[in-house]
Amino acid sequence: MTDVLRWGVLGCASIARRVVPAIANVAGNTVAAVASRSLDKARAFADELAIPRGFGSYAEMLASGEIDVVYNPLPNSLHAEWTIHALERGLPVLCEKPFTVNAAEARMVIAAAHRAGRPVGEAFMYRHHPLYAQVARSIAEGAIGELRLVSGVFTFALGDRNEIPASAALGGGSLRDVGCYPVNLARLVTGAEPSRVFAMAHFGEVDDTLAAVLEFPGNVVAQVASSIESEERAHAEILGTRGAILLDSPWFPGDGFTLVREGQSQRVTCATGDGYALEVEDFARAVRTGSAPRWPAEDALANMIVVDAILESARAGHAVELAGAA
Repeated sequence: MTDVLRWGVLGCASIARRVVPAIANVAGNTVAAVASRSLDKARAFADELAIPRGFGSYAEMLASGEIDVVYNPLPNSLHAEWTIHALERGLPVLCEKPFTVNAAEARMVIAAAHRAGRPVGEAFMYRHHPLYAQVARSIAEGAIGELRLVSGVFTFALGDRNEIPASAALGGGSLRDVGCYPVNLARLVTGAEPSRVFAMAHFGEVDDTLAAVLEFPGNVVAQVASSIESEERAHAEILGTRGAILLDSPWFPGDGFTLVREGQSQRVTCATGDGYALEVEDFARAVRTGSAPRWPAEDALANMIVVDAILESARAGHAVELAGAA
């Protein structure tokens, strides 16, 4: 491995336009290559983002010897397949959320990572932001009393039904595309896994709009709402017996949040930071040290177990028990 970690990007997804600059801004890291099924597309993307090399196939890039780490922002349906291919080449992989299409695939990826002895992680950038360390401190210090409810919303109106979020074949749907964020937040804030979920959804080809209730230990309930067919909304609330934390931009945090107690509001500030760069920094540390990232792949599996259960509940019309599912 070189002194500078050379990253290779699988595909030309729009999210890569955020992550590629973040990689370049973390000391000791560089984006060395991008691969597409079209060489012309790869070269155009490489030229746009000042990436030295474009490959006309994913396999060619993985076999090139020109990269040390893989960033995988391919369509959801290809996450497991190409993450496993990269691991089999001895390459660590930071894979976009959702980690896979389902928990069964997540288990396959984890098994491949264990065989390869290489780290693999899920790219939930929001949780690396300093705001969530401050949220955890406030809850631990009793700022809102005993935790009772976590509520998260992530919705938007998809302009083109031919895009990935509306495709069942590509592993789309509102829950996998954006609802996985409030699911992850509920697990992050509670530090636990839900024991039961109940969900309802409007299904077209995929779950276009979905709402779910998650039951956690300690009398804590979470609400999750996602949509790819409604007005864009993104907010979260964490309620306790003595107060509430209001997050007006939970997925792209700023410099603080609102704490409400006895009807009085105050602003709690925190350090700012680039969640994408912080996630890159954490994964690069894992690669260099041979350790797990801050949130290991088992956490990604746990999130997929919950996502699977929510979709099962929405389709079946009844609650789904999760105890011991991992």
